[in-house]
Amino acid sequence: MYRGLPFAVVVPCLNEEENIVKVIRRLQATGIVDEIVVADDGSTDRSMDRAKREGATVLSIGKSLGVGAALRRGLAYIEDKYPVVVIIAGNDKDNPEELPRLLRPLVEKRAEFVQGSRYLPGGGIGGAMPFYRRMATRIHPWAFSLATGCKLTESTNGYRAFRTKLLADPNLDLNQPWLDRYELEPYLFYKALTLGYSCIEVPVTKTYPPRGRRYTRMPAVVGWWSILRPLFLLRFGIRQ
Repeated sequence: MYRGLPFAVVVPCLNEEENIVKVIRRLQATGIVDEIVVADDGSTDRSMDRAKREGATVLSIGKSLGVGAALRRGLAYIEDKYPVVVIIAGNDKDNPEELPRLLRPLVEKRAEFVQGSRYLPGGGIGGAMPFYRRMATRIHPWAFSLATGCKLTESTNGYRAFRTKLLADPNLDLNQPWLDRYELEPYLFYKALTLGYSCIEVPVTKTYPPRGRRYTRMPAVVGWWSILRPLFLLRFGIRQ
């Protein structure tokens, strides 16, 4: 636990057998994580076997439905077990050593949702981040700020921590099929902001692999529409 605060880390994963081992070991090395939950989106490689051998709790949805469906499974598992959850990428782009940055506001400021931002002072981008990705991660928080009325520097970064009591809010429903893919994460952040929960951004780093190596499984056009459309659907009351 962190300063008396128990928490679990949920790690969504799809065919990351090399990276998932690195993520688990880096999380374990912090010495503060109560449980590491790998939420599998139907991996066909050895990701889940290797995660189990490293001591993680492995949950699988049985087939590939999308990162949102995998996260939903992981969050349902920890909801009644821990007061706080951290979400971290399974591709080793986030820095587990920065966990205290995400957890500190929950302890010191009684925050309820803490969003990691690579664009705050003290945060940063390592490696070779593609130009179009850099532009998209700047445009999205601008649109997100307009839709929610809250000024933000980051809204696409999945590295975040929040109190699991949010999941019991009757105005927040993660079990909607349209949230199976990339929509769930912006949906969750949007709801936390618009339902009046105390939300804070903190600086974190995001490290990309060298050029020529895969850095994401998100298809450029379809994937970015998936994280943009919750803003329109929620802002205009088309979805709840």
